[in-house]
Amino acid sequence: MDYFRYREGVLHCEDIAIPSLAERFGTPLFVYSQKTLLRHLHELQAAFAEVEPLICYSIKTNANLHICKLMQTFGSGFDVTSGGELFRALQAGGTGDKIVFAGAGKTDDEIRQGMEAKVLMFNVESDAELTALARLASERQQIVRIALRVNPDVDPQTHAKTTTGKRGTKFGMDWDRIAAIAGRLLGNRWIKLSGLHMHLGSPILTTEPYARALERAVPLIRELRAQGHDMEYLNTGGGFGIHYRKQEALPAEAFAKVIMPAAKEARCKLILEPGRFIAGNAGLLVTRVIFPKESGGRHFIIQDGGMNDLIRPTLYDAFHRIWPVQPAPGLPCPPEDFEAAMPGTQLCDVVGPICETGDYLARDRWLPPMQTGDLLAVFSAGAYGMAMSSNYNGRCRAAEVLIDGGSARLIRRRETYADLIRAEVEV
Repeated sequence: MDYFRYREGVLHCEDIAIPSLAERFGTPLFVYSQKTLLRHLHELQAAFAEVEPLICYSIKTNANLHICKLMQTFGSGFDVTSGGELFRALQAGGTGDKIVFAGAGKTDDEIRQGMEAKVLMFNVESDAELTALARLASERQQIVRIALRVNPDVDPQTHAKTTTGKRGTKFGMDWDRIAAIAGRLLGNRWIKLSGLHMHLGSPILTTEPYARALERAVPLIRELRAQGHDMEYLNTGGGFGIHYRKQEALPAEAFAKVIMPAAKEARCKLILEPGRFIAGNAGLLVTRVIFPKESGGRHFIIQDGGMNDLIRPTLYDAFHRIWPVQPAPGLPCPPEDFEAAMPGTQLCDVVGPICETGDYLARDRWLPPMQTGDLLAVFSAGAYGMAMSSNYNGRCRAAEVLIDGGSARLIRRRETYADLIRAEVEV
């Protein structure tokens, strides 16, 4: 369930009509529902309550400070993957004891930032990173807690570019090397092995990959504990899927039924790193049609949202539901099946204004005829929309608005042309 609903033929976010937001803030525009964000966070908290997990919102999903602050206010810690994300977490009120530092390529400077912030732990992904951590911890005479990120070689059955738990990816360390690596840490006074971490990829629409990975993780934790390590934490990462096409995603409690027993059996505190599950269906991208166009036997809807605003369709072949903000009378609000032909629609490509053939939000989509000035809603854009946006083609990044009931708060202003060159050295 989310809080984007059509009322009397007009799409609303909570209690505010989308056309009024487009008029006030312009387009393209990211619109987020605070009630939806909190509902998804609370769903996770309730589903896993029995084991009292540390939920660390994954900042890479949607890094807006206002959303991060909302997460912090309602009990979330943070999963960060860079020094910049750590900076954001701290700016949003996060504290080191509820921050985990992930990422396959941490620099010395970033490791020092994490140490200065006294993050709960680093998720270590390679021998080289472990060597760097040990060196910097010794230099600072500071004990550093770590979790070893293991690659369980499990196929999460998702897109190749978002699969992280299979053998041969850049993430984690091979399963059969973990015990030897852990054994070498026993004599190191500055590195404290406290947990095991594994993130399989995303979005995952079944519990089976977690079940298979955890079958291997629990015995490994026992083995590391028998070596002499105080294994306090099991971090299963994030990756829970969301509704992109229909209602294909599982609820949080379905994952909890698989993950909680493993955490109990391992006698570990559970860490989760959700991002998409919280933010994905809590946001949409509002765009405005510039021109309709017929060419080469195809019908194009050229609108002002480009691949620089939402790159997921181009990068991942991702599907986002798209429908008019104010459909003509007689059309569904919205359809049950966004991929099906229906009376009053035609097969369209929804494309942007950028000079790339790959600049599209949807291909071969059944949509009603659209005219210049009409508004479109691109659903499930709260995750990896603004976070992956760019200034390609000299485009100013969109504004972001957070809705709370009948209140609309601008949480990021639209960029200006001056912003495009602000960081560049004067000529």
